[in-house]
Amino acid sequence: MTIPTRHPESPRPIPAGVRAIATALAIKDPTPQQWQMLGERLTVGDEPMDRLVEWMSDAGMEQTRPLFERALRDGIAAVPDAPAPLRDFFESVETLPDWVDVRLLRKGQRALRRGGADGMYIARDVSLLGGYQFSGFNKTLLRTGALEKGSNKRFAETMQWAMDVISEGGLERLGVGYQSTIRVRLIHSFVRRHVSAMPDWRADEWGLPVNQTDMAATLVGALVAPAVGAIGMGVVLSPSEFGAVAHLTRYVGWLIGVEDQWLPRSFRDSVRVLAHTLSALAEPDESSKQLAAPMVEDPLAWHYDALPGLRRRIARAQHLSITSAFLGRRTVRDLGLPSYALPWYPLLRMPVNLARSAAALGLPGGMERADQRGRREHRELLRTMIGANASATIGESAAHVGQVA
Repeated sequence: MTIPTRHPESPRPIPAGVRAIATALAIKDPTPQQWQMLGERLTVGDEPMDRLVEWMSDAGMEQTRPLFERALRDGIAAVPDAPAPLRDFFESVETLPDWVDVRLLRKGQRALRRGGADGMYIARDVSLLGGYQFSGFNKTLLRTGALEKGSNKRFAETMQWAMDVISEGGLERLGVGYQSTIRVRLIHSFVRRHVSAMPDWRADEWGLPVNQTDMAATLVGALVAPAVGAIGMGVVLSPSEFGAVAHLTRYVGWLIGVEDQWLPRSFRDSVRVLAHTLSALAEPDESSKQLAAPMVEDPLAWHYDALPGLRRRIARAQHLSITSAFLGRRTVRDLGLPSYALPWYPLLRMPVNLARSAAALGLPGGMERADQRGRREHRELLRTMIGANASATIGESAAHVGQVA
């Protein structure tokens, strides 16, 4: 199998925080076989969904997309005489794998909810912003209109997906998290089909858009990295909660079309996937700066009821503080961000979150109170970002891709 030239000859440096945790867990660099696989899977998509999208396109999106949406919302049994391609796909994803432990899923959901706003800040300021180091992945983003749609809208949609996934009952049969994840999977396939057909797409250099290696990195970056990074702001999970987050990540990855070899079997395994994919993908270029710089300025347009001008400037400084603290000087420089900022926000939050974590883990009813507070903070953050009268519709920023796929 030909490996795209974007795959480096050897592992690259990874952010200091991830390196520290990987070292503590005795995770070594990828073996030669693992390194080879990281390169080869740059050319592999999601065959079950890609096959379904090809059928939908051939049969006509006007006829097949409503059938897809009905099966997604109500289950394939609610689509009388469903065509075989649609039935085969949905019977597969509606059948819970025998390794799924629903109790662990619920525990992982609750663990991520109680991270509250600070957990989402890690997702935004570290995972998403730091992900712009992946210049190979940026090639796809730019061709789906990421600059025109804006980073604030993109993160709002990502955050809505995460809130759906970790909501109570969200991953149960036909739950809101299940539906959102399958919808994201469909959008990924539309993007693969649309971008790979563009005349300027260089498959020999970049591989396939939204490939397995990129998807594995995105998966652990979205769900595991916030749980890991939140430690740096004092949000402490128990060992069993970290294991539950890994189990949640495994099931969500299965739903979204990531191959089994990338799905974590334990918390340590999830950190291994994160460290290995980071070492293969982090190569900033000019596209990194194009995508990262506007995101730093997004808080200047957020919605605050009181003292909006002052609070917007504080929010900008706050989020730059988080990015600097977790990504480090080299990455901040590579992303073309303003000069390194002191990590004042994580330092301020550390004692608050340590006290809250101790209360959640040690006091009667503490976990329930932390859960409720986390949900409330998530809703308030989304409202601050997009306004009280707006909504974040998953896939809206890439809707045009689905129309032309």
